[in-house]
Amino acid sequence: MIITVTLNAALDKTLEVPTFTPGRRHRTVDQKTMPGGKGVNIARAIKRLGQPVIATGLAGGATGIRIVEALNDEAILNSFVRIREESRTNTAVLDPTTGLHTEINERGPAVSAQELDLFREKLMYLARGASICVFAGSLPRGIEPDVYAGLIRGVRKLGVTTIIDTDGEPLRLAVRSEPDVVSPNELEAEELVGHEFNDGDDRARAVSEIARLGAAEALMTVSDGCYAQVLVAGAPVLYRVQVEPLEARSPIGSGDAFLAGYVASRYAGRDPLDCLRFGVACGAESTQHIGAGILDPGRVERLLEGVGAERMSLPAEVS
Repeated sequence: MIITVTLNAALDKTLEVPTFTPGRRHRTVDQKTMPGGKGVNIARAIKRLGQPVIATGLAGGATGIRIVEALNDEAILNSFVRIREESRTNTAVLDPTTGLHTEINERGPAVSAQELDLFREKLMYLARGASICVFAGSLPRGIEPDVYAGLIRGVRKLGVTTIIDTDGEPLRLAVRSEPDVVSPNELEAEELVGHEFNDGDDRARAVSEIARLGAAEALMTVSDGCYAQVLVAGAPVLYRVQVEPLEARSPIGSGDAFLAGYVASRYAGRDPLDCLRFGVACGAESTQHIGAGILDPGRVERLLEGVGAERMSLPAEVS
């Protein structure tokens, strides 16, 4: 079983608005509302890829009820801890005439220490029957930034593979807890290592640097694929994996689809490079849909033929 953890679950509303201009009145040509938050998006994609997954986290108020009911409607197994305050609603506006998208994400509810303790107990219970646990997304108010680090340490003691996808201080502290995999996007990776990247060599060095911070493996998503340092027969290997980008209907959630594809493939026992290639194909295919975590497995398999991979030299300090 795969667990995904979403501490700041949301209802995600996506509006398709041609020629969107701030300050003007608009009408949508299409819209979709679905449960979200990075861990939920990842669970949705894993479910569509045919692997067993359970989504857990925190959900509160009427919005929290809608999140859980919608997950049930999608037949996504879930077990959320109910909290007192209202879960957030996020809004994204997509302009099909320009390809631009605008996201407005609420901060989320305040979470009490007692509610967080209840979640810890639930996660440790679920983890006893799991082989992979993915921690993903932002934190709601009232939760300290080291929460992921503590949860990772607890789950790792049970022999569960741990994967973290967040940003900022929670990411920095989580990496120190020695997760099996860390998966930032390029901007998150720049913040983590403390400098901007100018070229491919900078990006390759960055994933090695991130691994040295504590993670066993590091995957960094970029617009056309990923840079990754993974373990092959116990030794670090650096890859650049890429695909020709598709004309995107919506890029929102493509990183979540990438990680879902990687996790689903890893759960199926494929080798590290196959996992990376499959993840890149999933990320690319997801851009053809409105709604994070939505993808077509058949089209993913067809896209795999165009996913290329290059083995790169490890930086001298980690070779």
